[in-house]
Amino acid sequence: METTGCAVVGGGPAGMMLGLLLARAGVQVTVLEKHGDFLRDFRGDTVHPSTIRLLDELGLGDEFRRLPQSRLQNVAFPVRGGRFVTLGDFSMLRPPHNYVAMMPQWDFLDFLARAAALEPTFTLLMEHTATSLVSDGRRISGVRYRRSDGSEDTLRADLVVATDGRHSVLRRAAGLLQRDYPVPFDTWWFRLPRHPSEPGEVAGIVPSFGNGEGVIALFRDDYYQMGYFASKGSDARLRSEGVERFRQRIASARPDLADRLDSIRSMDDLHLLDVRLDRLRRWYVDGLLCIGDAAHAMSPVGGVGINLAIQDAVAAAAKLAPALRRGGVTVKDLAAVQRRRRFPTHVIQRVQRIMHHEVFAPLFTGKRSGGPPAMLFWARHIPVARTIMPRLIGFGPRAERAPDFARRPQQRLPQ
Repeated sequence: METTGCAVVGGGPAGMMLGLLLARAGVQVTVLEKHGDFLRDFRGDTVHPSTIRLLDELGLGDEFRRLPQSRLQNVAFPVRGGRFVTLGDFSMLRPPHNYVAMMPQWDFLDFLARAAALEPTFTLLMEHTATSLVSDGRRISGVRYRRSDGSEDTLRADLVVATDGRHSVLRRAAGLLQRDYPVPFDTWWFRLPRHPSEPGEVAGIVPSFGNGEGVIALFRDDYYQMGYFASKGSDARLRSEGVERFRQRIASARPDLADRLDSIRSMDDLHLLDVRLDRLRRWYVDGLLCIGDAAHAMSPVGGVGINLAIQDAVAAAAKLAPALRRGGVTVKDLAAVQRRRRFPTHVIQRVQRIMHHEVFAPLFTGKRSGGPPAMLFWARHIPVARTIMPRLIGFGPRAERAPDFARRPQQRLPQ
């Protein structure tokens, strides 16, 4: 049986950031990640201004900017006549944190892992799958886990933090109750080849909508990461129609990509994201805290889920590091984290629910082929309105700053 100060379950953005910050505070922290590497397709790939600013404060900003990435400068919406209305221009934010970095999430996670590995109190255990919680009768005191060879063991900890996503094993094991909100669509992710002659920089994300469906393309070095949006519960129908019909749908929305659709070999090349919007009523029990998607699953609208989760990690580290160093985290300490992060979570989810109801539900039911007239009018004629969305998406209603114990001068990381 092993012991640690804090057991973090899940090596996603929230888990890796929390592990890095706690280790910089001198806390013995162990991150358990069930996969053998970070190389998984179709995860959120946006790093927002709030996170870029945080990396600068941690002394990692220069190294982060050396990673391959593209810069998203604006968010636009298609209107009649092939024109676009810019809803938000990130370049209007204060530099150097005036863009969204677009990069594969595995590169970002590997970057955080390399930074955390420099701290002597940090341990990352790959291919370690948390299976259940350990209780001493009064409080959660650790986790049981399974290694890749099938052997099982227990990790004792002063605190367990669940960062294991929207299908969190640990929040279910703790019996924490959630509130679910209706979502009008699901997303299917897939790849299409990108020709060497095609432009390289991302100038913005401009979705294509029509006939109750939508398509979005994100640039990568040699491929496009494509997202197809349709009404919730459509997966069985789409798959029954077959791959040729699906190719026709994409060709109709993006004729410029029709020459490469045979790379979708079968419907197995489509990866369904069951879009959910929910949040726990209480994020904790004694000895266990949930953050990120384990506490509040976010819609992909605005691409804010990763960065909201990272903000949770920063707040949790700032609130809990002193108690962890003392070896005595209380329920009051855990409640303080939820209180700190409740407001931004509720605000962002409220905005997403409005967007679902006013923008996406009419599009996917065929009641409207463009954006709400009032929203488009404001974007066209009220300049200050175009600064609201970048600020809300880029920083949110309460952007966390790096705690003093985690700040460092700019540093180079080993490869």
